[in-house]
Amino acid sequence: MPRRIRVLIGTVGILAFVCLYAPIAMALADSRIAETPAAVQAILYSILGIGWILPLMPLIRWMERPD
Repeated sequence: MPRRIRVLIGTVGILAFVCLYAPIAMALADSRIAETPAAVQAILYSILGIGWILPLMPLIRWMERPD
């Protein structure tokens, strides 16, 4: 499969994942994290902010493979 097609498919996949992940993360942050101390909030927000990239790493590697 040509790299351009992989990048297109991967981009659509990333956008779909983020469109699902963002509302879940916001709901979690609004309901649970807001009640914790500030130091714990900072750690949890950091995890939520970085956490979306870990499941997408295989997709990104696949997208960037040479032809």
